[in-house]
Amino acid sequence: MVFEALRPSGHLLALALILALLLDVIYPEHRGLLLRIHPVHTSYFMALRLGKPYSSKLRGVLVWLLVMASHLTPFALMLIVAYTLHPVAWVLVAAVVLKHSFSLRLLLDICYRAYRGFSKGLDEARSWVQLIVRRNVWELDQPRVVSAALESLAESLVDGFTSPLLYYLALGPLGALAQRVANTLDGALGYKTPEFRDVGWFSARMDTVFNYIPARVTATLIIALAPVTGGDVREAFRVWRRYNGATESLNAGHPISAMAGALKVRLEKPGYYVVNEDARDPRPEDIPRGMRLAVAVAVTYTTMLISVLMMMS
Repeated sequence: MVFEALRPSGHLLALALILALLLDVIYPEHRGLLLRIHPVHTSYFMALRLGKPYSSKLRGVLVWLLVMASHLTPFALMLIVAYTLHPVAWVLVAAVVLKHSFSLRLLLDICYRAYRGFSKGLDEARSWVQLIVRRNVWELDQPRVVSAALESLAESLVDGFTSPLLYYLALGPLGALAQRVANTLDGALGYKTPEFRDVGWFSARMDTVFNYIPARVTATLIIALAPVTGGDVREAFRVWRRYNGATESLNAGHPISAMAGALKVRLEKPGYYVVNEDARDPRPEDIPRGMRLAVAVAVTYTTMLISVLMMMS
């Protein structure tokens, strides 16, 4: 009974996924109270409060387990109660849980606003790109700002969309939420600075584990769909094969290098890595091209997942 409530038949999972995708289109950004109680928001600040700077690896493991358990347990109870009431109730609750676990429309909106921002000035574009990258974009020139937007689009496509949905397929709504919380913990603590090197080690490692397969699946889809933006599959594959290990992250280099190859542009994080170094610098108009490719990947990916779920019914 409990297992069925957490991961029921494929057709219920498919219906919840379709509803969650519609919710993401209709209501992409949480605000006010809904933002304050959002699992990404609460897990982030809980991690910062518990993960004291300069504390130990053991504390980092305990923080990860506590934050994960405290966020999964209430939603697990909601799913179990809803399942005992009616399948429709379960679909509604599962869709809400899943909606809290991925985000695509907001990412695309920010990228589009960054693109439009270039027409108003570089600082306007920087202000939008800074919302989705860690690096200080205010010290970057235009090509590097565009590069930051495209890199984040590729990497966030994994972190915030394909990865949670893969765990949804495998483990149900709680699988998707677990991936999202794990990714948030990495964002809060997973820095290689003296303050967080030890306490954030486990969070960083678990995020790598969670996203290992999704990063490579996403890169494969980006390569296969390169013609959507005028790219070439063989060229995208060549760039991915050469540069997927260019980043310090074991996972980020895969979607980033695939995106660079598909768009035929040079992507660079100054002082850290250069991908597709012989290509031209990216221009603002490459952002909508990257967005079209991301949408093509998302549509293809979700169609595949829904098909698999329906076959599992």
